[in-house]
Amino acid sequence: MRPVVGITCSYNTALDQYHLARDYVRAVKAAGGEPIILPHTNKNNVRSLLNVIDGLLLSGGGDIDPYHFGEEPWPENGSIDPHRDSFELQITMQALELEMPVFGICRGIQILNVAAGGTVCQDIQRAIPGAYKHSQEAPRWYPTHEIEIKQDSLLFDLLAAHKFRVNSFHHQMIGQTAEGFTVSARAGDGVIEAIERTDKNSFAMGVQFHPENMWEKYPAVLQLFIAHVQASARYLSNRNYRVIQEKVKSL
Repeated sequence: MRPVVGITCSYNTALDQYHLARDYVRAVKAAGGEPIILPHTNKNNVRSLLNVIDGLLLSGGGDIDPYHFGEEPWPENGSIDPHRDSFELQITMQALELEMPVFGICRGIQILNVAAGGTVCQDIQRAIPGAYKHSQEAPRWYPTHEIEIKQDSLLFDLLAAHKFRVNSFHHQMIGQTAEGFTVSARAGDGVIEAIERTDKNSFAMGVQFHPENMWEKYPAVLQLFIAHVQASARYLSNRNYRVIQEKVKSL
């Protein structure tokens, strides 16, 4: 049985539509997972959603309301979606409590970090004079800057590289890293490009770049999705085992 990976999505107010780029779905399927899209209808229904998925993928999108990490908005802060913020933070917190595998991409790494107790820097250029261009004007699949990967990390194991070139579509970045997480990659200007849970028995990883746009031209990147799907399969297997044990006990 293929593990079910729930993918969060954006909402277009003008069109009254939920939407998600197809590349997320294609990457999960290529990695062996069964993707479903999670609309942020109500933060109070997240437990029922978590009961039908085996892994959580936090997709990219707009900025997080800095209220959620104790700050007032900087002038550079972009548009926010309060319903998406509250839904994603709630489902991520509960997924982490359940030790469900979580994979965050771009905005997703920031949601993961804030849900675990960390912060977001609201604008790279203000915080780091002379920072790289992190909002590229190039095809989405094209890598525009290099990252340095910590050798003792899951990301290093998956990409098998100390340095790797990635794409970049963000103006914010991880601020204070959440307790229980460690930085596994940075850009040369100091911007955090990846974090992961220090507990190696529980898969929770975030990347600031967009591997869903890169994997077809750079196959090594698909390993990130494969690792998440494999962790989700183990989660499914463990959940099925618990259900069987409970049924046995009730006999």
